[in-house]
Amino acid sequence: MDEDPKSVTRLLQQAEDNPDLWNDLLPVVYGELRRLAQNRMGKERAEHTLQATALVHEAYLRLVGTEEMDWKGRRHFFGAAAQAMRRVLVDHARKVKSQKRGGERARLSITVANLVTEDDPDKLLALDDALTRLEEEDARAAEVARLRFFSGFGVEETALALDVSSRTVMREWSYARARLAEMLGEGEPGGQ
Repeated sequence: MDEDPKSVTRLLQQAEDNPDLWNDLLPVVYGELRRLAQNRMGKERAEHTLQATALVHEAYLRLVGTEEMDWKGRRHFFGAAAQAMRRVLVDHARKVKSQKRGGERARLSITVANLVTEDDPDKLLALDDALTRLEEEDARAAEVARLRFFSGFGVEETALALDVSSRTVMREWSYARARLAEMLGEGEPGGQ
Protein backbone atom coordinates (compact mmCIF):
# COMPACT_ATOMS: atom_id res chain seq x y z
CA MET A 1 0.00 0.00 0.00
CA ASP A 2 1.61 3.17 -1.24
CA GLU A 3 -0.18 5.95 0.62
CA ASP A 4 0.94 7.16 4.03
CA PRO A 5 -1.61 5.82 6.55
CA LYS A 6 -1.16 8.85 8.80
CA SER A 7 -1.80 11.32 5.97
CA VAL A 8 -4.97 9.44 4.99
CA THR A 9 -6.23 9.51 8.58
CA ARG A 10 -5.34 13.19 8.94
CA LEU A 11 -7.08 14.15 5.68
CA LEU A 12 -10.19 12.14 6.60
CA GLN A 13 -10.46 13.88 9.95
CA GLN A 14 -9.81 17.34 8.50
CA ALA A 15 -12.30 16.82 5.66
CA GLU A 16 -15.12 16.51 8.20
CA ASP A 17 -14.76 20.23 8.91
CA ASN A 18 -13.60 21.29 5.46
CA PRO A 19 -15.33 19.48 2.57
CA ASP A 20 -12.89 21.03 0.07
CA LEU A 21 -10.25 18.62 1.41
CA TRP A 22 -12.06 15.68 -0.25
CA ASN A 23 -10.29 16.86 -3.42
CA ASP A 24 -6.94 16.44 -1.63
CA LEU A 25 -7.84 12.95 -0.39
CA LEU A 26 -8.60 11.38 -3.76
CA PRO A 27 -5.03 11.61 -5.15
CA VAL A 28 -3.69 10.09 -1.92
CA VAL A 29 -6.03 7.06 -1.93
CA TYR A 30 -6.76 6.73 -5.65
CA GLY A 31 -3.88 4.37 -6.40
CA GLU A 32 -4.95 1.95 -3.68
CA LEU A 33 -8.64 2.19 -4.62
CA ARG A 34 -7.76 1.58 -8.27
CA ARG A 35 -5.63 -1.43 -7.32
CA LEU A 36 -8.52 -2.83 -5.27
CA ALA A 37 -10.95 -2.31 -8.14
CA GLN A 38 -8.57 -3.81 -10.73
CA ASN A 39 -8.02 -6.81 -8.49
CA ARG A 40 -11.77 -7.27 -8.09
CA MET A 41 -12.55 -6.68 -11.77
CA GLY A 42 -9.75 -9.08 -12.75
CA LYS A 43 -11.98 -11.83 -11.40
CA GLU A 44 -14.79 -10.84 -13.76
CA ARG A 45 -15.09 -11.93 -17.37
CA ALA A 46 -13.16 -9.84 -19.91
CA GLU A 47 -16.23 -8.27 -21.51
CA HIS A 48 -17.74 -7.14 -18.19
CA THR A 49 -19.56 -3.86 -18.78
CA LEU A 50 -18.32 -2.26 -15.57
CA GLN A 51 -14.69 -1.09 -15.69
CA ALA A 52 -12.31 -0.70 -12.72
CA THR A 53 -12.15 3.08 -13.16
CA ALA A 54 -15.94 3.35 -13.05
CA LEU A 55 -16.01 1.12 -9.98
CA VAL A 56 -13.47 3.35 -8.18
CA HIS A 57 -15.29 6.56 -9.10
CA GLU A 58 -18.74 5.26 -8.15
CA ALA A 59 -17.45 3.83 -4.87
CA TYR A 60 -15.60 7.08 -4.04
CA LEU A 61 -18.69 9.15 -4.76
CA ARG A 62 -20.68 6.94 -2.42
CA LEU A 63 -18.00 7.31 0.26
CA VAL A 64 -17.76 11.08 0.21
CA GLY A 65 -21.28 11.83 -1.00
CA THR A 66 -24.02 13.54 0.89
CA GLU A 67 -23.99 11.32 3.99
CA GLU A 68 -22.11 12.68 7.00
CA MET A 69 -19.45 10.20 8.05
CA ASP A 70 -17.34 10.15 11.20
CA TRP A 71 -14.17 8.66 9.71
CA LYS A 72 -12.07 6.81 12.28
CA GLY A 73 -9.04 6.54 10.02
CA ARG A 74 -7.51 4.66 7.12
CA ARG A 75 -8.85 1.26 8.19
CA HIS A 76 -12.39 2.59 8.45
CA PHE A 77 -12.10 4.32 5.05
CA PHE A 78 -10.84 1.26 3.15
CA GLY A 79 -13.36 -0.99 4.91
CA ALA A 80 -16.07 1.40 3.76
CA ALA A 81 -14.50 1.42 0.27
CA ALA A 82 -14.80 -2.37 0.10
CA GLN A 83 -18.42 -2.06 1.19
CA ALA A 84 -19.08 0.68 -1.39
CA MET A 85 -17.52 -1.47 -4.15
CA ARG A 86 -19.70 -4.34 -3.02
CA ARG A 87 -22.80 -2.14 -3.28
CA VAL A 88 -21.81 -0.90 -6.74
CA LEU A 89 -21.30 -4.48 -7.96
CA VAL A 90 -24.55 -5.64 -6.37
CA ASP A 91 -26.46 -2.75 -7.94
CA HIS A 92 -24.86 -3.56 -11.28
CA ALA A 93 -25.78 -7.25 -10.91
CA ARG A 94 -29.37 -6.31 -10.08
CA LYS A 95 -29.51 -4.15 -13.19
CA VAL A 96 -28.13 -6.98 -15.35
CA LYS A 97 -30.52 -9.45 -13.75
CA SER A 98 -33.50 -7.19 -14.31
CA GLN A 99 -32.66 -7.20 -18.02
CA LYS A 100 -32.72 -10.99 -18.16
CA ARG A 101 -35.60 -13.36 -17.61
CA GLY A 102 -36.22 -14.74 -14.12
CA GLY A 103 -34.83 -17.88 -12.57
CA GLU A 104 -34.01 -19.08 -9.12
CA ARG A 105 -30.89 -17.93 -7.32
CA ALA A 106 -27.98 -20.17 -8.17
CA ARG A 107 -25.71 -21.87 -5.68
CA LEU A 108 -22.33 -20.26 -5.22
CA SER A 109 -18.89 -21.78 -4.90
CA ILE A 110 -17.00 -19.78 -2.27
CA THR A 111 -13.58 -19.30 -3.83
CA VAL A 112 -11.53 -16.14 -3.97
CA ALA A 113 -10.33 -16.76 -7.53
CA ASN A 114 -13.75 -17.43 -9.05
CA LEU A 115 -16.31 -15.78 -6.82
CA VAL A 116 -18.91 -14.25 -9.10
CA THR A 117 -19.25 -13.19 -12.69
CA GLU A 118 -21.53 -10.86 -14.52
CA ASP A 119 -22.86 -13.94 -16.34
CA ASP A 120 -24.71 -14.91 -13.19
CA PRO A 121 -25.78 -11.91 -11.11
CA ASP A 122 -27.83 -14.31 -8.96
CA LYS A 123 -24.56 -15.51 -7.43
CA LEU A 124 -23.55 -12.00 -6.45
CA LEU A 125 -27.00 -11.26 -5.03
CA ALA A 126 -27.00 -14.52 -3.07
CA LEU A 127 -23.55 -13.69 -1.66
CA ASP A 128 -24.69 -10.17 -0.76
CA ASP A 129 -27.69 -11.57 1.16
CA ALA A 130 -25.47 -14.10 2.94
CA LEU A 131 -22.88 -11.42 3.85
CA THR A 132 -25.63 -9.24 5.30
CA ARG A 133 -26.79 -12.14 7.48
CA LEU A 134 -23.20 -12.98 8.46
CA GLU A 135 -22.63 -9.37 9.48
CA GLU A 136 -25.53 -9.64 11.93
CA GLU A 137 -23.89 -12.73 13.47
CA ASP A 138 -20.21 -11.80 13.33
CA ALA A 139 -19.29 -8.33 12.08
CA ARG A 140 -15.53 -8.94 11.90
CA ALA A 141 -15.90 -12.19 9.94
CA ALA A 142 -18.15 -10.33 7.49
CA GLU A 143 -15.59 -7.52 7.22
CA VAL A 144 -12.82 -10.03 6.50
CA ALA A 145 -14.99 -11.69 3.84
CA ARG A 146 -15.81 -8.32 2.23
CA LEU A 147 -12.14 -7.33 2.07
CA ARG A 148 -11.14 -10.74 0.67
CA PHE A 149 -14.02 -11.07 -1.84
CA PHE A 150 -14.69 -7.52 -2.98
CA SER A 151 -11.31 -5.85 -2.53
CA GLY A 152 -9.22 -8.88 -3.41
CA PHE A 153 -7.04 -8.43 -0.32
CA GLY A 154 -4.76 -11.26 0.72
CA VAL A 155 -4.38 -12.34 4.32
CA GLU A 156 -1.59 -9.88 5.11
CA GLU A 157 -3.38 -6.95 3.45
CA THR A 158 -6.58 -7.78 5.31
CA ALA A 159 -4.70 -7.99 8.61
CA LEU A 160 -3.11 -4.59 7.95
CA ALA A 161 -6.42 -3.01 6.93
CA LEU A 162 -8.19 -4.34 10.03
CA ASP A 163 -5.23 -3.85 12.37
CA VAL A 164 -5.34 -7.47 13.52
CA SER A 165 -2.94 -10.41 13.26
CA SER A 166 -2.74 -12.69 10.22
CA ARG A 167 -3.82 -15.58 12.46
CA THR A 168 -6.97 -13.67 13.38
CA VAL A 169 -7.70 -13.05 9.70
CA MET A 170 -7.19 -16.73 8.87
CA ARG A 171 -9.48 -17.79 11.72
CA GLU A 172 -12.19 -15.29 10.71
CA TRP A 173 -11.75 -16.19 7.02
CA SER A 174 -12.17 -19.90 7.74
CA TYR A 175 -15.29 -19.23 9.77
CA ALA A 176 -16.72 -16.80 7.19
CA ARG A 177 -16.19 -19.24 4.29
CA ALA A 178 -17.78 -22.10 6.20
CA ARG A 179 -20.71 -20.02 7.42
CA LEU A 180 -21.34 -18.48 3.98
CA ALA A 181 -21.21 -21.93 2.38
CA GLU A 182 -23.75 -23.11 4.94
CA MET A 183 -25.99 -20.10 4.28
CA LEU A 184 -25.75 -20.68 0.55
CA GLY A 185 -26.56 -24.37 0.94
CA GLU A 186 -23.17 -25.72 -0.12
CA GLY A 187 -20.99 -28.44 1.32
CA GLU A 188 -17.29 -27.80 1.32
CA PRO A 189 -16.22 -24.18 0.72
CA GLY A 190 -13.13 -23.48 -1.36
CA GLY A 191 -10.55 -20.71 -1.44
CA GLN A 192 -7.63 -19.74 0.68
